[in-house]
Amino acid sequence: MALWHPAVNKNDMLTPDHNSKLRHNAAVNILDGAFFGFGIMGLASYVTIIPLFLSYLTDSTALIGFVAALFHIGWQVPQLLTSSYVAGLSRFKPMVLATTLFERLPYFGLALVALALPTIGADAALILTLILLAVQSLGGGFTGTPWQSMISKIMPAHRLGAFFGVQSASVNLFGAGGALLASVILERLEYPISFSLLYFVTGASLVLSFLFLAWTYESKSAPADVVERLNWRAFGRRLRQILIANGNFRWFLVARSLTSLSLTVISFYTIFGIRRFDMSPELVGIMTSVLLLSNTLSSAVVGWIGDRWGHRRVLIMANFLTVLAIVIALTATDVFWFYAVFALTGIVNATQWTTIMTITVQFCSVAERPFYIGMANTLVAPVTVFAPIIGGWLVDAASFELTFGIFALAGLLSILVFIFPMEEPRGIAKIATAD
Repeated sequence: MALWHPAVNKNDMLTPDHNSKLRHNAAVNILDGAFFGFGIMGLASYVTIIPLFLSYLTDSTALIGFVAALFHIGWQVPQLLTSSYVAGLSRFKPMVLATTLFERLPYFGLALVALALPTIGADAALILTLILLAVQSLGGGFTGTPWQSMISKIMPAHRLGAFFGVQSASVNLFGAGGALLASVILERLEYPISFSLLYFVTGASLVLSFLFLAWTYESKSAPADVVERLNWRAFGRRLRQILIANGNFRWFLVARSLTSLSLTVISFYTIFGIRRFDMSPELVGIMTSVLLLSNTLSSAVVGWIGDRWGHRRVLIMANFLTVLAIVIALTATDVFWFYAVFALTGIVNATQWTTIMTITVQFCSVAERPFYIGMANTLVAPVTVFAPIIGGWLVDAASFELTFGIFALAGLLSILVFIFPMEEPRGIAKIATAD
């Protein structure tokens, strides 16, 4: 059964109107992802372009690491805080559209900051950049829980991994095109005009993305799938009950925390390449394209494999590739080894994005999804927030080798947790055999 065909499997749990709109919803959300990726993943990549821009404004690796933490703070912290409110919504789309504006419009502000940089100076530009990036990441965080809840509601359950995979492939295919365009702009235009143009085109692309997202069809949820909003005390009690009752989910959170620590290394690859091998801005753009093309080629396959083979096993493979990429980076004798590093990182990114969102909602019932989505992101936030900051401090105080070694050890420990105490969620086991 193709992803775009109306869902008929008993595990899909789609309403008849969502079944009839399945192809429409798949198309508009894939296009939303495509133009979103063209901007944020390509033209203004947080892995390469943002660190490169910041390297012109500051010499502090710790501060650049803090910016990586900003993305994690903004994305992860609000999700649990909004989960009780989201669980009480009968439609998620209005909240998605309202909050996502805050993750899209700041890029026009960044374009103005880069344009005014010769006038306002590097220090003022750095402060304004940090503020705008904080707003952007928080906008993503407030959007995260309702958006994931909406997608889980309008897509067939046993095809959810495949959908996220196809959408991720479109994100990264267009992102690769954006990265190639970024490399041309960085080569032909002088700093900071080049970055101003990159950020402006990113903003325009995100406006197009927003229009496709707005065409999503979502009907009201059944009363049984809407949770009465809880006060903060009752909300905390509900979360504790979930964590006490679901030991498998607790081990998932442990493995996810270790995985997040190991993935922090991605934020430092560009700076490491620049300092160790004098990587040029043009080559940075090309590396971004390699990362995104690798992500694109693996995304749909990873989702399909996860739906059938089990998403826990896919996560084990991804953590192994993370460790392998770190080893290659540390032992590289010239910059060309970084093609392999960024290619492996692309596969890892595809796996994490597709699989984490899919496996999280399989631990729980439909009504509990916002709680599990929130916990799966916010409870690991302390690791992802402080790891880039501490990692940047370690690089400045000690070396890249020590820092990367710690990240690799975290990756190995996460593999052990996934293999031994954690089991495949029962919901996935049922869905993986359905067709």
